[in-house]
Amino acid sequence: MSTDTFEKTSWDWQLSQLQQQVGEWIEYQFSRLESALPGLPPGWSISPWLGELLKLLFWLVLGVFVVWLVWLLWREFSPYLYSWMNRRGNHTATGKTTMTSELSVSLWLARSQEFYRQGNYREACRCLYQAILQHLHDTSVVRHQPSRTDGEYLQFLRSSVTPIQPYETLITTHEQLCFGDAEILPENYEHCQQAYREIAGD
Repeated sequence: MSTDTFEKTSWDWQLSQLQQQVGEWIEYQFSRLESALPGLPPGWSISPWLGELLKLLFWLVLGVFVVWLVWLLWREFSPYLYSWMNRRGNHTATGKTTMTSELSVSLWLARSQEFYRQGNYREACRCLYQAILQHLHDTSVVRHQPSRTDGEYLQFLRSSVTPIQPYETLITTHEQLCFGDAEILPENYEHCQQAYREIAGD
């Protein structure tokens, strides 16, 4: 018999032992209940189908509790897990990261200024957004990940940085650029520029 087969058999045996112990505990509790109720006729006992139903309900409640607990833990720690996985993945994908990092923060800022002078406030704000993503990547707060959405960036940042408001300004403006038809005005650019300065500490 292989080790894998032995381990599976061992787990099956332990599970069956647990089920048997739970069943015996339920029967014991009902026997105590019977002794505490003097008005019951002699020979009265719980029917087998009711005992099986109670065991089924016990396992169902336990399963729901475990799923709920796992969901709570996942919601709490998933941003940290993603960050850790991104940091590890960065070491194994240096070529891709290098290409993504070719445009430095200063270059994104220079492009932003150029678009601003041309009156292209949409692209100017987009460059500020890219500059802050590069800043987050360079400082290892959030690594580049092409599939990550603006909402995922915000979710992670809310649990890892303070204050969050400057990030919200830049990210929500970028969402407007991508998914909205609203005109981007010089005031929008100035708000994004101020948000970048707060984040970068300028």
